[in-house]
Amino acid sequence: MKTFLILLLISSTSVFSQKLMNPNNSTIDAKLIKEETSDAVWYAEIAGQKIKIGTITTELKKLNKTDLLIRTSVRLEKAPDAKWTDSTIVKTVNFEPVYHSSFNMMRDMVLKSGKTKVTGYFLDKKSQKKDNIEMEAADYFDSSSYPVMLRFIPLKENYKAEISIFDYNPNAKKGLIKAYVLDVKKVDYIGKKAWAVKTTDDIADKTSIVTYYIDPETRKVLKQDMDLNGRKMTLEMTK
Repeated sequence: MKTFLILLLISSTSVFSQKLMNPNNSTIDAKLIKEETSDAVWYAEIAGQKIKIGTITTELKKLNKTDLLIRTSVRLEKAPDAKWTDSTIVKTVNFEPVYHSSFNMMRDMVLKSGKTKVTGYFLDKKSQKKDNIEMEAADYFDSSSYPVMLRFIPLKENYKAEISIFDYNPNAKKGLIKAYVLDVKKVDYIGKKAWAVKTTDDIADKTSIVTYYIDPETRKVLKQDMDLNGRKMTLEMTK
C-alpha cells in the first residue's frame, strides 16, 4: 500500500506540474500576429480620481520573414517633449529575443540576446553611472515582450502558466526570473466578450498585478488594469 501511494503521488505530480514556458516550448500561433499600431491613454487613480498621465502608442511591425519589431512610444502629459521609446525585436514564430532598447529621460538601456548570453549596457542618467552587461542566460522571453506574446497563445478558462523571462533593473532584478499567468477568465467588456488574463512577475516580487483584456478574435488588447503594490493604473485603448 505504501509503495502504491508513493507511485500515485509521483504520477499526480507529473500530471499537475507545469513546464516552464520559454521560446522552445511556447504555443504561439504566429498566424494571429498582424502588423498594427494602437494608441492608449494612461491613467492613474489618485484619491478616487482618474488622472491622465500620458498616451502610449504601440506598433507591431514585421521587419522581414523572421523578425518582429515591438515599439512603444510614451508621451507624458507633464513632459510632452520628453523622449521615451522602447524597441524590442523577437523571432515572430516563437518570440525568441534578439534585441531590446529603452531610451527615456531617466536611463538608456540596450540588451542584445545571444543563445547563451545577454550583452549590452545600462546608463543611469541622473548619476551617470553606466553598467556594462554580460550575463549568462538561455531559453527566455524578454520582459518587455512577454505581455505581447500572451495575446497569441491558446487562451482558455482557468489557464495558468509560469514563464521564463529576462529583466535588467539595477534597483530590482537582474537576469533570469519568472512571470506568471495567475488566471484567465472570459468576461464581458463594453458589450463584447474578452479574455481577462491576470498576471504578475518576479520583477517586483509578485507585488504588481496586471490584467489584460484581450479580444478573442482579433487578439488586440482592449484594456489593461495595473495594481502596482496598491497604486492603481489603467491603459484604455483608443484605437
